[in-house]
Amino acid sequence: MATDYYGILGVAKGATDQEIKRAYRQMARKLHPDVNPGEEERFKEVTTAYEVLSDPEKRRIVDAGGDPLAGPGGGGFGANFGGGGLGDVFEAFFGSGGGFGSTFGGSRGPRSRVQPGEPALVAVELDLEECASGVNKEVTVDTAILCDVCHGSGTNRDSKPISCDTCKGAGEIQAVQRSLLGQVMTVRECPTCHGTGEVIPDPCHKCGGQGRVRSRRTMTVRIPAGIESGMRVRLAGQGEVGPGGGPAGDLYVEVSERPHEVFIRDKDDLHCTLRVPIADAALGGSFEVPTILGDLATVTIEPGTQPGQVATLRGRGMPHVNTGARGTLHVHLDVAVPAKLNAAQTEALKVFREASDDAIDLVTTSAAAAPGGLFSRLRNAFAGR
Repeated sequence: MATDYYGILGVAKGATDQEIKRAYRQMARKLHPDVNPGEEERFKEVTTAYEVLSDPEKRRIVDAGGDPLAGPGGGGFGANFGGGGLGDVFEAFFGSGGGFGSTFGGSRGPRSRVQPGEPALVAVELDLEECASGVNKEVTVDTAILCDVCHGSGTNRDSKPISCDTCKGAGEIQAVQRSLLGQVMTVRECPTCHGTGEVIPDPCHKCGGQGRVRSRRTMTVRIPAGIESGMRVRLAGQGEVGPGGGPAGDLYVEVSERPHEVFIRDKDDLHCTLRVPIADAALGGSFEVPTILGDLATVTIEPGTQPGQVATLRGRGMPHVNTGARGTLHVHLDVAVPAKLNAAQTEALKVFREASDDAIDLVTTSAAAAPGGLFSRLRNAFAGR
């Protein structure tokens, strides 16, 4: 049977958010354990009901006759109380680090001085050829490294950390404050030891007690073939050393590509343009073109090739970064009409014109809109902007 959350708070089903909040405040003042120690379970129940009805999605489930807390692995007030929802509600009223955690969960205690380090990021710019073949690249890294004097301890010579006098080693300071619900205990991080519960009276002269120092170093990174802009190479344990000499985070080398003067990349495919003389476009032929890896590929031009046609060369593009399989090289054919003719060319074309039966004519709109037609080429050109 679904829990009657409205009944727990003593409000009608159609109550506004403000009415629900007001009802919860009134009941919480009476039932808070600091005011009424025997009503702890009832306080939990009321607070859980408020959390459900103040959440639009959970309230929708309640209004539909269901129970948002009765799903698999959930159910009941205990599951939600332990899951952090009650703490979130209490924090909304009293602020973070407040008395609810200390009243029901106890203090967190001191944290370790030794903390894991953060990841680091460096950028490297590569030519398209370097991305295609892979390359060993030198990069300069500026990170925190382990102090070579104290080796991460942060202390000078044989000195040792001592317990913090401010928090007596607890790492936090507790204080009792008065509120609408009576006295509330608050807990905050100790400002002297910053939560570690200990201080270093004689810190290392080089790192000042941090256990780490900043250093700039040069290292060689292996960039795999097929990598592209935005991809990162991960080097485990080469990032920032953590406070107190904690384990270093990872180093990420992010790649960006320089524009190429011949090829345009589309993932593993490449595109280039081959200018073909008008006679070769009409008669057909074969041409060799260089690929991104430096080898040669043969492009076959069929007789009667038209401007804008594309020759497809499979296995001549970029290698895939994981499999190594190469993509496709798309060769866009640009038929070149000569702007100037010498005497021999002029006579030859006159003979060709007299021998052909082609006539100048207006192209119909249907023909122009067909694939490869004028309208189609214009539409593709504008779409590519």
